[in-house]
Amino acid sequence: MTEETTQGQNEAGDDLAARIAQLENDLEAARNDVLYARADTQNVRRRLEKDIADARAYASTSFARDMLSVADNLSRALDAIPADLREDERLKALLAGIEATSRELDKVFGQHGIQKVAAHGLPLDPNQHQAMIEVPHDAEPGTVIQVLQHGYSIKDRLLRPAMVAVAKKPE
Repeated sequence: MTEETTQGQNEAGDDLAARIAQLENDLEAARNDVLYARADTQNVRRRLEKDIADARAYASTSFARDMLSVADNLSRALDAIPADLREDERLKALLAGIEATSRELDKVFGQHGIQKVAAHGLPLDPNQHQAMIEVPHDAEPGTVIQVLQHGYSIKDRLLRPAMVAVAKKPE
């Protein structure tokens, strides 16, 4: 063999080795791209599943907020009936009907994950309570002493904060 033939074979071998190395690099890059695409697809799928679950769980949020005023008015109606009228035989049926309606509304709220926010006697929680007034009181300052308007939550989200009166140090 001549020197030219040997040199040509070495160059061809080097070109072939370089080509193989390039193809291996391309293959590795393609594998990585596939792995990233799979991971991204899985993340999108998880996000969509969460969005669908949230949509199902909180679809009635707007309607629930609107129904809170009905619950408030029903509660006010019950609270406005004086004790002496509660004993009046002519109004007992009306009172029983209003109380039954209130219980049914509370039951339906419960079935849909709508609950009253606990407030009375608890420390003020700005995530659940809205302090409307401070009243000098013997209770620990910052304690809710009166609920002016009940707050509600749906599942783990706040629909409306409870409007409360909070104790302050007596003067």
